[in-house]
Amino acid sequence: MLPFYIPFPEIGTEAFGFDVGDFRIAMRWYALAYIVGILLGWWMIRRALARADLWAQSTPPMTTKQLEDLVTWIILGVIVGGRLGFVLFYQPAYYFQNPIEILVIWQGGMSFHGGFFGVVVAGLLFCYRNGIPILPTADLLALATPPGLFLGRLSNFTNNELWGRPTDMPWGVAFPGDAAQYCEGVVDICARHPSQLYEALLEGLVLGLILLILAWRRGWLRTPGGLTGVFLAGYGSARFLVEFFRQPDAQFITADNPIGHAIHWGTGGLTMGQILSTPMVIVGILLIILARFGPTSDQRPAEI
Repeated sequence: MLPFYIPFPEIGTEAFGFDVGDFRIAMRWYALAYIVGILLGWWMIRRALARADLWAQSTPPMTTKQLEDLVTWIILGVIVGGRLGFVLFYQPAYYFQNPIEILVIWQGGMSFHGGFFGVVVAGLLFCYRNGIPILPTADLLALATPPGLFLGRLSNFTNNELWGRPTDMPWGVAFPGDAAQYCEGVVDICARHPSQLYEALLEGLVLGLILLILAWRRGWLRTPGGLTGVFLAGYGSARFLVEFFRQPDAQFITADNPIGHAIHWGTGGLTMGQILSTPMVIVGILLIILARFGPTSDQRPAEI
């Protein structure tokens, strides 16, 4: 038996709920995370738009009325992209055989990378239809995303999903359920890395703090694309790192691939999360370089 481990807190999947006859109406933590995350993101963007001194030539990229419309587009992009990303990246065979279940989003199954792609498409369409500059809009969305990531990863934890690989570290969590407790060579309690909390810390708190400092203290909103680059490189790097501790999806685990690499060679390889995160890091670094040394580099702040 492990000398020390953390029992899984029985928080449940619902923030609150009530029964109406045989039908239950409930607000799940995951849905609440989406709602609060979007509201916090909207509030942060609204605050940034109200500060003309944060922007190049003291000109914010959009009005507050346009922001209200953008939020609707982003919500659709997150939901549609996140669901389709999960279907295509992680369980295509199952959902192609059961297409009606693609619509059953309340049972879980959302992909960040799919949701990110959905937001990109929605943002590009919105900017094109309204004549709004793309990179400053992307910077605003990058600034507003970490709170939602933080809350979403906390919800993954309370939902007892996306847990990590087995560990004997003292902060390992004994997640409930046969799947979580089935660990090769372990005959008693199996503790796992709380990888959801690792991601909440890195993708939400740390990355969010860096973006806030760059935007509000270092003037990075004056150099379009810089904050977007930091977000992409930061998220991609954090996700790539956490993948070493996160349990891969079962469909990638085979007898000759026990680690669950989506691409593997010998004893090495890359997980699906690492594959999808690598382009984000590359594009992010390129955006940072262009923002610092490109056509708008003469507007960049003196302090970096």
